[in-house]
Formats: sequence, structure tokens, C-alpha cells
Amino acid sequence: MAELCLLFDSDGTLVDSEILLAEAMSSTLPRYGLPFTSDRYMNEFRGMRFMSIVRTLEAAHGVLEEEPTRRMESEMRALLEELMKAHLTAMPGMSAALMELEGYPCGVVSNGPERKVRLALDTTRLARFFDGHIYSAYTLGVWKPDPRIYRLAAEQMGFSPSHCVVIDDAIVGVQAGLDAGMQVIHFAHHDDGHETPRGALRMHHARELPRLVAQISQRLAAQY
Repeated sequence: MAELCLLFDSDGTLVDSEILLAEAMSSTLPRYGLPFTSDRYMNEFRGMRFMSIVRTLEAAHGVLEEEPTRRMESEMRALLEELMKAHLTAMPGMSAALMELEGYPCGVVSNGPERKVRLALDTTRLARFFDGHIYSAYTLGVWKPDPRIYRLAAEQMGFSPSHCVVIDDAIVGVQAGLDAGMQVIHFAHHDDGHETPRGALRMHHARELPRLVAQISQRLAAQY
């Protein structure tokens, strides 16, 4: 069996937070002149950096000034924290899967702020599986789909890209992992019609994860 490092996305992969993020955004952005719905987030923008979403909307509806933009993001994130504290759960089966995988070093690599990731892990009691290995795009200064975010996490975990497994539900994250030269599992639990990019494995439920990780480990071990 090859030694592997497992790099998990947070929103929509470890925790069922994306519908809460969609709700927070759809409650906040329209008040600043940017029409937005929860469905639009889930279908078009899932996994993207918040400000990239804002810039896309501004192109169609007008650019906001700096101060309203800061206020809008602050209000959105405050509402999201309230929703997470009240309603956030781990993805079904994820805690059990992580228990089976406890022998593997694990990290979280997210396009979200570190504060949000830590809140998610603490609220769902998943933090114990990651030993503080949290890599936020806001800390690293690079966002998915840029593959450098996963490469930086791998370097800090002490692993080569080829011996890292990315687990991500969003296409931007799946593509970032593939472009980083990593093994990738696309957690395709959303019925959004997105195809799994070539080179990634596909799973629909967290219970499949230990089997897929073992499969990757055996395949890599056979190459050496």
C-alpha cells in the first residue's frame, strides 16, 4: 500500500454547507443591487471564490464601490456563521468514512476563509481528523481552480503531488487537483449534470471513500 495524504475540500465535501452559503448570499447580495438566488449559486457558482462571484454579477448589473462591497461581504459572512451554528451538519457518512481512514494524514484545502473552515469543522466535530492541517485560499493567497493551492498544501504536509488524493465536490476543485498532478476523487453528490473531468474517480456517497482510497493506494504501490 502506498503512503498517501488526503486533501479534502470543506464546503459540500466534508460539510453540508453550500445550501446555507447559497441562502446567505441570496439574502444579502440583492440588497446591494446584485440579483441572486440560491439556485443560481448551486447551479453556476458552487465552489467559487466569493469575490469572483461578485465580479461576475457586477459585469451584468454594475460595479459596487469599495465600501458597500466590504459591508456586503461582512453582512453575508455574519449571516452565514449564524446559519452554520444553527444548522450545519457533516455530509452523510463522512464521519464514519474518516474514522476508517484515520491512518492517513488528512488536510482541508478550501476557497473559504480559515475562520469559516474552523467553524465548520468544530460545529460538525470533524476537526479531530485533521490535526490542525487547514489550508485556506485567503491565507495562501491563491484560489481554486489554480492548482497551486493544492500544491502548497501538499508541500506543507510533506508529500509529493503524486501521493496526494484530492476529494472535492466542485469542478473548480477537481480541476485544480488534476492540474496539480494529484489523484482526484470527484464527490458528485449533487444532481447538477456536471460530468466528472477525465482522470478523476467519481463517487456519490462518502461510504465509497475508503474503498476508492485503498484502490488508489494499491495502484500506486504497484508502480514502484
